[in-house]
Amino acid sequence: MPAFQLLRHNPYFGLSFRMPDLPLPVWIALAALLGLIVGSFLNVVILRLPERMAAEWRREARDVLEMEGDTAPLPPGIVREPSHCMHCGHPLSPLDNIPVLSWLFLRGRCRYCKAGISIQYPLVELLTGITSAVVVWKLGPTWPALAGLGLTWSLIALSGIDFRVQLLPDQITLSLLWVGLLLALVPLFVTGHAAIIGAAIGYLSLWSVYWLFKLVTGKEGMGHGDFKLLAALGAWMGPVALLPIVLLSSFIGAIVGGTLIATRRHESGVPMPFGPFIAMAGWVWFIAGDRLLYAYLQLTGLQ
Repeated sequence: MPAFQLLRHNPYFGLSFRMPDLPLPVWIALAALLGLIVGSFLNVVILRLPERMAAEWRREARDVLEMEGDTAPLPPGIVREPSHCMHCGHPLSPLDNIPVLSWLFLRGRCRYCKAGISIQYPLVELLTGITSAVVVWKLGPTWPALAGLGLTWSLIALSGIDFRVQLLPDQITLSLLWVGLLLALVPLFVTGHAAIIGAAIGYLSLWSVYWLFKLVTGKEGMGHGDFKLLAALGAWMGPVALLPIVLLSSFIGAIVGGTLIATRRHESGVPMPFGPFIAMAGWVWFIAGDRLLYAYLQLTGLQ
C-alpha cells in the first residue's frame, strides 16, 4: 500500500477519514491551484504585515513614553482591506487578482496608472503553487499533507518578509512552533519527546552561536527570529533534522550570497537575512529528508 494511503487510514493518528476516490494526479493539480490562490494572499502578508507591525510598535512606544498620540491611520490590514495598487491606490478588480495570469496579461503594469508591478507577485504565486503540488505528491491526500501545506505556506511568507525587511515575525514563527508541538501529540510526524527536544536544541544551538559571535566580535551575526524558526522546524521534524537543516541552509546561503555579490546585486559586508535559507533547507528536508539521509549513508558506506 502506498505511504500516503497508510497515513490516510492509520488509526494510530486518530484522524482516519475517507477521502473522495480521486486519482493522485487530480489531487496534485488541485493542490497546485489552491497554492496559486494562497500565494496571492501570501503576497499580501509579505507586503502588509511588516508595515502594520511597525505602525503598531510606534503607537505602543508613544503610549509607553507618554508622548502625543499618532493620529496617522494604520496601514492596511491583511484580511479586511481590499487589494489596491501600491502606487495610485486604486482598488483592484477580481480580473486584476487572477494569480500569475493577471500579471502576464497586464504585462507587469497597473491597469489604472501604468506603474510597474513587482515580479514578486507572480513568483510567490508560482512558488506556492509548485511547492503545494510537491507536498501532496509526496504525502497524498492526507492530514499530514494538510499540515505540510500549512508549514510550506508559512515558510514562504517568512522568507518573503525576511528578504524584504530582515524580520521573522513572532506571529508566524511562534505559531509554527506551537503547531509543531501540538501535532506531535498525535503524533503526526515525530513523537512528543522528539518535538520538544528538537525545539529546545533548535533554539539553543543558534542562540549559543549568536552570543559566542557577539562576545568575540561585538556584532550581532543573526536575528532572534532565526532561533525561533529553527526551533519550530525542530518541533516539526525532531532533533535529527536540525544538523542537516543547518548544513543545507549554510550551503544554500553561500551559493546565493556568493552569486548576488558576484553579480553586484548585493554589497559585500552588508547583512543578508539567514531566515530564508533556513526555511528553504527545512522545507527540502521535510520533503526529501529520508531520501537525502539514505543517499548519504549509501555514499559513506554506512548502510
